[in-house]
Amino acid sequence: MSNHAQVEQPMKNLQQVDQILAVSSAKGGVGKSTTSVNLAAALKYRGAKVGLMDCDIYGPSLPQMLNLRQQPELTEDEELIPPRAFGMPVISMGLLLNQPDVPVVWRGPMLHKMIQQFLFGVQWNSLDYLILDLPPGTGDVQLTLTQTAPITGAIVVTTPQEVSLIDARKGIEMFTKCGIRLLGIVENMAYFVCPHCGEKDEIFKANGGQKLAEQTQTTLLASIPILPEIPQKADQGCPIVLEQPESPAGQAYLKLAQKIEEAFQ
Repeated sequence: MSNHAQVEQPMKNLQQVDQILAVSSAKGGVGKSTTSVNLAAALKYRGAKVGLMDCDIYGPSLPQMLNLRQQPELTEDEELIPPRAFGMPVISMGLLLNQPDVPVVWRGPMLHKMIQQFLFGVQWNSLDYLILDLPPGTGDVQLTLTQTAPITGAIVVTTPQEVSLIDARKGIEMFTKCGIRLLGIVENMAYFVCPHCGEKDEIFKANGGQKLAEQTQTTLLASIPILPEIPQKADQGCPIVLEQPESPAGQAYLKLAQKIEEAFQ
């Protein structure tokens, strides 16, 4: 998409998008992308029109999690038509690379340009929710998105461990400083459900997400269990909430989707 076109109609492709939700974590490895995918799928399961934007240019993971290999189509106006996974339009750097194993070695300005292309140069059409799966940290991509994207809400994903909670506070502070509405916190890997007796076992620190929510005067939106099926389904390219909606994980993601819907009402 040309710079002239972006200046002329910067929000054209977002005009039919009702809510833009940023899913963030200032720390890697807490399950943010898994949360993004399953939240999007849960919203879709509940009847919403949902799109997914993979903002992790260096480490895109959504194509694998959604078993998506189709490249976007390019229009005459140099806009991207995103492929669909489970009925959801998806854009990711991983869909643009001919060799997925080759690293993207870019400086900040290139990241900024690609994020703007994903936002303003993709035909998102009519959506109830556009989910932005942010990379870890509070760097260039986060700065570009918070300054240019009309984000209507954000959630921060953490695990119960203190080392994760420390970084989650940084993410919360980032959204506060940027004037972006924080809908709440998602505590991932909160507990283990025994497959034999159904008993909950809090492997990590108990109630870390709830305490963080109280300290930062926000809401604990969901506590997602740690179950081997969740990463297994992600590796297979099918969100667990779609394949096993009645499972403890599926129910947790569906309740999270309901909380998100209620927060935007």
